[in-house]
Amino acid sequence: MASQVLTGYRRENGTVGIRNHVIILAVDDLSNAAVEGIAALVPGTIALPHSYGRLQFGEDLELTFRTLIGTGTNPNVAAAVVVGIEPTWTDRVADGIAAAKKPVARLSIERNGDLNTIAEGARMAAKLIQDASEIQRSVVERSEVMMSIKCGESDTTSGLGSCPTTAQAVDRTILAGGTVLFGETTELTGGEHLIANRCIDDEVREKFMDFFDDYLKTVEAAGVDLMGSQPTQGNIRGGLSTIEEKAMGNIAKTGSMPVVDALEPAIAPTKRGLNFMDTSSAAAECVTLMAAAGAVIHLFPTGQGNVIGNPIEPVIKITANPVTAKTMAEHIDLDVSGLIRREYSLAEAGDRIMELVDRTINGRLTAAESIGHREYVITKLYRSA
Repeated sequence: MASQVLTGYRRENGTVGIRNHVIILAVDDLSNAAVEGIAALVPGTIALPHSYGRLQFGEDLELTFRTLIGTGTNPNVAAAVVVGIEPTWTDRVADGIAAAKKPVARLSIERNGDLNTIAEGARMAAKLIQDASEIQRSVVERSEVMMSIKCGESDTTSGLGSCPTTAQAVDRTILAGGTVLFGETTELTGGEHLIANRCIDDEVREKFMDFFDDYLKTVEAAGVDLMGSQPTQGNIRGGLSTIEEKAMGNIAKTGSMPVVDALEPAIAPTKRGLNFMDTSSAAAECVTLMAAAGAVIHLFPTGQGNVIGNPIEPVIKITANPVTAKTMAEHIDLDVSGLIRREYSLAEAGDRIMELVDRTINGRLTAAESIGHREYVITKLYRSA
């Protein structure tokens, strides 16, 4: 299969994006109305409201800052308007984005009010989106386009079809010198040893197992086990009866390459290759964290039909379930149910996903983008003060 010439947006700090968004980013939940007001006045900008940002502390607060700053520095973002209730935390987020040589404006609502903030923010956003419209695509290499992966609403067809197809894209991207993120810590339960065995050295293996063990301790400390929430009701309806069965499908999508590093949530990888990130298995949280780490394209195999997208990272949905492909067609980018019917080989399914990846890199909207799925969910570690 002949590869397409790939194009993207080469940012001033050397990273490569495949979208050119101007975002209006809330620092805290009190700023959501202002953020949405600015975006409503400037068509083409994307409002990013969320539920947190007040009275958080410790690592919970640090993760929120990492996520917000990482969102603004993602290569798919051309520029950002940052809005907070007060200036100190607003400056921290805006300064973090500016450190990546990204155009950023900042506004604080205290002593200004929503209406003045919206008016001034709209003027700033209008200028930023005009400037962004002049940024041209240029030829890029596959190795420069960071990918992330996560599955959702899995069923028996996931492990048999859509996840192995995703693995084809993972391996081919890494063999081309690229970087891929995977996570879903608890959904590796029962197969964690398979990932540990693929870690490139003892240091990475120890980091990975520490993340895995700590996550399970958190679950156990709450006095519960994963049954009831894992597998989900959708998983069970699709024929998965245990977390171990779900883990095997989850792992199937990671391909065959070594795991070169194990990362905290929303931390940008420093090593090319397959990187593990300690994340929730909740779809929107996981993709938000991976986008904050710099991933610009996401592959999402699904069985029963998960619908989530992301505001800044295009999410490609792959299914091998013919019922899902038919009944949820508006959410599915690639139907590989022919793989299960043995109409083509796994390598040919890999060709199909890579062709779609390339078209998406070059600007084709995903199903989630086209119907407005922009789920943006901050991960919270514990209660606020």
